[in-house]
Amino acid sequence: MSKRPPNTRLVYSTGGERPEPPESEEAPRRPTKPSPGIRLRLDRRASGRVVTVVSGLPGGTAEVTELARRLKTACGAGGTVKDGALELQGDHRERIEAALAARGLRSKRSGG
Repeated sequence: MSKRPPNTRLVYSTGGERPEPPESEEAPRRPTKPSPGIRLRLDRRASGRVVTVVSGLPGGTAEVTELARRLKTACGAGGTVKDGALELQGDHRERIEAALAARGLRSKRSGG
């Protein structure tokens, strides 16, 4: 078998030999994108209902669920966690900011 140039790859061959895998060089890692932080915004739902959406909560699923439970208790409102974002029934941005600040977490309002 003839020697191939190093920057080519074999697409099809009728020969029985397998080509040697190229020597792998580690690809340079791109830095990870920093998370935008905790964002609070207000959503209007059908029939004029208002929902406070808290996105960018730190931690895994269990930590986010536990923090959501504590925030719902602090606000005295119902809510759910969907796609990693907490949705609380009603406008509770001030209470959520205070509860997060008490835990040492910084939040920012978004969306006017």
